[in-house]
Amino acid sequence: MMSTVVWGTGNVGRAAIRAVAAHPGLKLSAVLVHDPDKVGRDAGELGGLGHDLGIVATDDVDAVLSASPRAVVYAASGDLRPDEALADVTRAIRAGAVVVTPSLYALYDQRSAPPELREPVLAAIGDGGGSLFVSGIDPGWGNDVLPLLISGLGTAIDVIRCQEIFDYSTYDQPDSVRYLVGMGQPMDYEPPMIAPTVPTMVWGGQVRLMARALGVELDEIRETRDRRPLDATVGEFEAGTQGAVRFEVQGIVGGEPRIVIEHVTRIHPSCAPDWPTPPNGVGAHRVIIEGRPRIEVTVEATDEGGNSSAGGNATAVARLVGAIAWLAEAEPGLYDALDVPLNPGRLGGNRP
Repeated sequence: MMSTVVWGTGNVGRAAIRAVAAHPGLKLSAVLVHDPDKVGRDAGELGGLGHDLGIVATDDVDAVLSASPRAVVYAASGDLRPDEALADVTRAIRAGAVVVTPSLYALYDQRSAPPELREPVLAAIGDGGGSLFVSGIDPGWGNDVLPLLISGLGTAIDVIRCQEIFDYSTYDQPDSVRYLVGMGQPMDYEPPMIAPTVPTMVWGGQVRLMARALGVELDEIRETRDRRPLDATVGEFEAGTQGAVRFEVQGIVGGEPRIVIEHVTRIHPSCAPDWPTPPNGVGAHRVIIEGRPRIEVTVEATDEGGNSSAGGNATAVARLVGAIAWLAEAEPGLYDALDVPLNPGRLGGNRP
């Protein structure tokens, strides 16, 4: 069994603890935390398992990495601290670990990543012999392996559209909802997530990756965006403030949008009711293949008592944790979703 560390115990880290503990080929060897209040607490408690696992959380990175773990699930956020996340990840790679993480958006398509991100990772791989695979849900499997799999069921493909449609009132990151996405902010507020060039920075790699898999050349990548105010106050979100946002990252082929990643995000279903909605009213990921035949696939996931955001996190984690065994057998390197197979799950599982 491979010694595996979970680094970070927030929304993604909770799911990572459960996934590693459930995997028959992995052994949870350590949990790294930043919050002093979490130091000394059992991993089972931090993972929401309801029972202890006998592993207590620590903030001693040196001690954990000096034990030479075979794998690290890096679950700490990189949204607002990308430089620190990159430094942490390269530190683990240099220690010889296989690292999987959703936290470095620019490396989802590592071939198109800027040199200032790619080169430190390659240097760490050369020094320590570790590996890195970056994936999530969106960006991640919702707009790489899933649409590419579904595209293989079509005879003629005109457009591939990948959608994330979510009610962010269930998203357990209040600061990100308010300040990164802009919910509840005045309509003249500029949400960082949809500022010009930012959507392409985050999701453009996935558009390029799909284009590469489909064997087409992109003319360019374009962005569109739209925002709607709330008509009425909803809880802490006041009428007239941003209640919904919609944007697209479009891969242009032959002058037309042919590979599209679209996000439709609301703080309440009453806002922008004319925009696409998820079947369950809360959240879904959808792939639409316009062509012959027309194909539409919608994925809904829930976890932690029926929470859709937690369900999405759990699927992203399962993709990453499921890749560890393949990465451990492969040569040290920097890998993307076209390299790493999506492995079948385990019937019945090994519930921790």
